[in-house]
Amino acid sequence: MKAIGFKKHLPIEEDASFEMFDIAKPEPKGRDLLVRVQAVSVNPVDTKIRGANEGTEEEQPQILGFDAAGIIEAAGEEASLFQSGDEVYYAGSNQRSGSNQEYHLVDERVVGRRPKQLSMAESAAMPLTAITAYEAMFDRIGIVPERDRGSSVLVLNGAGGVGSIAIQLAKWAGLDVVATASREETTAWCEQMGADKVINHHQPLLKQLQDAGYDGVDYILCFTDTAQHWDSMAECIRPQGAICSIVETEKPLQLTDLQAKSVAFMWEFMFTRPMYQTEDMIRQHVILGELADLFDQGTIKPTLTETLTPLNANQMKEAHRKVESGKAIGKIVLEDWE
Repeated sequence: MKAIGFKKHLPIEEDASFEMFDIAKPEPKGRDLLVRVQAVSVNPVDTKIRGANEGTEEEQPQILGFDAAGIIEAAGEEASLFQSGDEVYYAGSNQRSGSNQEYHLVDERVVGRRPKQLSMAESAAMPLTAITAYEAMFDRIGIVPERDRGSSVLVLNGAGGVGSIAIQLAKWAGLDVVATASREETTAWCEQMGADKVINHHQPLLKQLQDAGYDGVDYILCFTDTAQHWDSMAECIRPQGAICSIVETEKPLQLTDLQAKSVAFMWEFMFTRPMYQTEDMIRQHVILGELADLFDQGTIKPTLTETLTPLNANQMKEAHRKVESGKAIGKIVLEDWE
């Protein structure tokens, strides 16, 4: 079967940064599903993995990809959540071979039924970013819709893949949403997603919030450089608020900056559950089901902005190039195997 991968970590401009490989079709065992992949999307984590350890060679082709939508071909003997022919979407695991292959093995506990009202491409755009946003807000910070109605949240990098869906989920939960963007087109995108106010993350954040009538915010979702915005977040968060970030930092964070306000800080990493095989790993199956309902109801909408075809090495290079540019809005999807 066909797969897109690489044997050497190279800049995306290099011819061999991605190649087409012919690999053996896997067989599902245990709780695994064998999915015939119809569409995949590219996330910043894909570009980071490919770009890491530049020049290093791998013994076997490295197959990237997390987001996927497709059709179940077969299931392992312990799988019970789906049947052959079911259409699904998922973000998979960072501990296994990726979804950039015609047939892919994935644990059923991190798979959801595909939203009926979305196309395959739209479905493939959503799992990683939507799970990340959902877990950050509801599993990590602990926001409860209705109870927290009227609370305020600052979404740093609102036009990115995670920010785009976080804005929508926050509005669904009844929050007052302030998002950050720095360009005219990204500001418009945040407003389209439902942000009540958009401010510039290259300008002092607290002053902009105050000018807009806020004395601070109850929650902060950091989907960009954590260390760069640390001081601003400490200034903007209200007493007894909470900050959740998804972006790692090589610089120490001064957690004592949050002490006087009794502010909670937490990380969100959507691969934690599958990576450590946690007892609540099936929670991602449940989350994807809840998100599918919200998509089908039209409460939230997909953030797909560009679809590339066919699914081959050259188009994968183009998708990585666009994501690495830092100017991509929403999600980029590839579909239809060559």
